[in-house]
Amino acid sequence: MKLILAVVQDQDSNRLSNALVDHNFRATKMASTGGFLKSGNTTFIIGTEDIRVEKALEIIRDNCKSRDQLVAPVSPMGGNADSYVPYPVEVEVGGATVFVLPVEQFHQF
Repeated sequence: MKLILAVVQDQDSNRLSNALVDHNFRATKMASTGGFLKSGNTTFIIGTEDIRVEKALEIIRDNCKSRDQLVAPVSPMGGNADSYVPYPVEVEVGGATVFVLPVEQFHQF
């Protein structure tokens, strides 16, 4: 058995959730916040049999696309913030960060 942790952008969350249900995967959704952009994410916790891991990864890959987004950089630490003029920077966001972990035991009560 494996535990899949998938951190996805909020924009992809509902689409991924529906696709997982359509393919009979049970998942728990948790709200999370990214450290770099400080924006909302959703973390999915999925437990599945080893033979279904590739199918779960395929569903995640198909439903979580990266996209470009303009973000305002955070002001620098220290120094004079009055003269700091943040210009929006285009960064790639979205997609999914996925961890697949072995599960030693599984209990359902």
